[in-house]
Amino acid sequence: MPRRQPDPLATTATPTATARPEGPMGPTYRLVTIVLLAEVTMIAFETMAVSTAMPAVAQDLDAVRNYGLVFAFMLSAQLFASVVAGAWCEARGPLAPMSTGLALFGLGSVLAGAATTFPLLLAARVVAGLGGGLMVVSLYVAIGRAYPEVLRAKVFGWISTAWVLPSVVGPVIAAWLTETLSWRWVFWCVVPGALVCLALVLQRRAQFTTPRTVDRSADSVRRGRVAARKPVLLGLGVALGAGIFQWASQELWPFAWLTWVATVLGLGVALACARNLLPPGTFRMRRGLPSVMVSRFLFPGAWNGALAFVPLMVVQERGASATVAGLMLCVGSIGWSVGAVLQGHESFAPHRDRLLSTGAATLAAGLLLLAAVPLWDLPELVIPVAVAVMGLGIGLAMSVMSVLSLDLSPAKEHGRVSAALQLSDAFGAAVGIAITGALFAALHRGAGQDGAVYAGIWAGCALLAALAVVSGRRVRV
Repeated sequence: MPRRQPDPLATTATPTATARPEGPMGPTYRLVTIVLLAEVTMIAFETMAVSTAMPAVAQDLDAVRNYGLVFAFMLSAQLFASVVAGAWCEARGPLAPMSTGLALFGLGSVLAGAATTFPLLLAARVVAGLGGGLMVVSLYVAIGRAYPEVLRAKVFGWISTAWVLPSVVGPVIAAWLTETLSWRWVFWCVVPGALVCLALVLQRRAQFTTPRTVDRSADSVRRGRVAARKPVLLGLGVALGAGIFQWASQELWPFAWLTWVATVLGLGVALACARNLLPPGTFRMRRGLPSVMVSRFLFPGAWNGALAFVPLMVVQERGASATVAGLMLCVGSIGWSVGAVLQGHESFAPHRDRLLSTGAATLAAGLLLLAAVPLWDLPELVIPVAVAVMGLGIGLAMSVMSVLSLDLSPAKEHGRVSAALQLSDAFGAAVGIAITGALFAALHRGAGQDGAVYAGIWAGCALLAALAVVSGRRVRV
């Protein structure tokens, strides 16, 4: 009788010093690794493809001024879903939230492609955002359970590297679909990928199910539901507050004071609720895990707030095609992947805090170079160079933060910590896009007249990256 392979999600034991563990594609981990890489590939393709198509979407639905809301509303939904996924994963393991997330992600893509008005598109992106939040947190929990500590940096490096191919072909395919058929097919073409990933997860459901050693008695389940209720409500508060902040900051209401009241109220509610979901000391940038969370807020804020406007600037200010705009995004993903591979090398393991600071400084340098393009009317070829430098910086840092969040927390809290990490990630991206979107909505004058606006947006994002240099120096306990 063949020997039964151990369930990779039932153990997190660290191998002994004398037994070198098998790699992520070894017999014990191969199936889980393939499923996780397939999910990331699908998410990466959707992200890059939609970003490439968004200038055409905004023009077709008459929503150029509110361009940033498409990204911001999806991120608000991810905020809420991330909190729900953390409690769900701790109670039942990653199978249910992962499969539900894939289904919602596919449904949101179908609805987005069918949207005939801008509000309908926003609603569809909320559905897709809920799915994305469930997927990402359950993916992190699966990594924490499936792999020993010595393999996690390599796995996270592979996860980041899985963005390369879809990031290269995604913008090209999206540009071709947009220019030859319709931007709607950009959303629809990711649906088969979601269905394939869902089938793979369900086919291997045993490897994504909570181990039998977990107490599943009726009393335990009841206590788990009660304990999960508070964070879910707080997560809803963060999402609603962030949504109000994003909407109000980009709407020019008849009375200006209403805009300011709603903006401040929304941000205040989001921060108050988020404070109770993040590790104690996060808002004070306490050393260790709290500083990891602060860094995870600042990096996506700078990256997403800046990158969302690169295709729009290239198309409207320089008159480039959607294909050229998409290629500008490709080089950023390649730089990200190079950084992710570098951080996964064993020689960097004792210096992960330095990688965070180095990555933040590199990201800031790329953003300043990007801001110089419209400010000083530099050639278009400078844009991909700047975006590649930005990608290298964030690639060095993002996987490091993922590894540190698991290393600095016990295995039983990986669900909660992964949810907090994704909460910081999505909240940072939402705030970054909301601020840059508000600046664009307030200062937008028309195609070919917004060079100074883009320069100001990217310089502000560079300031966020500079703050991440400080938080990166405080992750070492």
